Amino acid sequence: MNFFAHALPHLDDPYLAAASGVPDWLSVVDRKVRVRLAATERYCDDPDPITRSIACGIRQHLLDDRTFHSTAAFCDTSLRMTILARDKLGDDKSMRLAFLGHLLTELLLDDVLIARHPKSLEQYYNILTTIDVKRIQKTTTEMAGKPTDRLAPLIVFFGNDRVLSDYALDDTLFYRVSRVMRRVGLEEVPEELVDIFPEARHLVEDNANALLEKLPAAGCNRP
Repeated sequence: MNFFAHALPHLDDPYLAAASGVPDWLSVVDRKVRVRLAATERYCDDPDPITRSIACGIRQHLLDDRTFHSTAAFCDTSLRMTILARDKLGDDKSMRLAFLGHLLTELLLDDVLIARHPKSLEQYYNILTTIDVKRIQKTTTEMAGKPTDRLAPLIVFFGNDRVLSDYALDDTLFYRVSRVMRRVGLEEVPEELVDIFPEARHLVEDNANALLEKLPAAGCNRP
C-alpha cells in the first residue's frame, strides 16, 4: 500500500494518519531506522494521546501491509501488472519487472482513491503541513531505538511537494516511478513504459475494491 491508502480511513486523527506513512518515509531517508510491530505495542496504550496516535499510525501501516501483500487480489493484480511491463519492455533476469508490477499497483491504487476522495487528499496535505513533525520524529526514534534527524524534514518536503498528485498524469507518474527505481538501485525503465499506463490504470480501477476489502480495522487493539 502507498501513503494515501494507509491514511485515508484515519484522517479524523491527524497524528495517526500522518504516522501511517512513517515506515515508507524511513525507507527513503534512513534505512537503518526501523520500527518493528512489537515495538509499537507498548506505545499504543501511552497516556499521551499524540504519542498513542503516532504509535497506532505506524502499527496501522505495518498491519495493513502484512495483510494487503498477502491477498489474492494484490498478488493477481501485481502479477498482471508485471506481465504488462514484460510485454512492453521484454523479459529480463532481474527483479525489476516484478518490482514494477508491485510498485505500479500501489501507486495507481492511491490514484484511484484520490479520484474518489479529492477533498480527503487536501485534508491529508493539510495535516502534513500543520502537525508537529518533530514530535513524530521523536516518538519514532524512541520506538525504533535509533536516532534520526532526517524524518521530520522529509515529511515537510513530502507535504509541500504534493507527491501524490503526480500519479494522475502519465508523464509525472513516470517521473515518480523512475525516482523510486533509482532509489532502490534497480535499472531504470525506458520511457516506453508510459505506453502501458492507460491499461494499468484500468486494471487497478477494476480491482480497487477487492484490493482494499480485507484490510484490518482501525485501532491498536488488534492481533
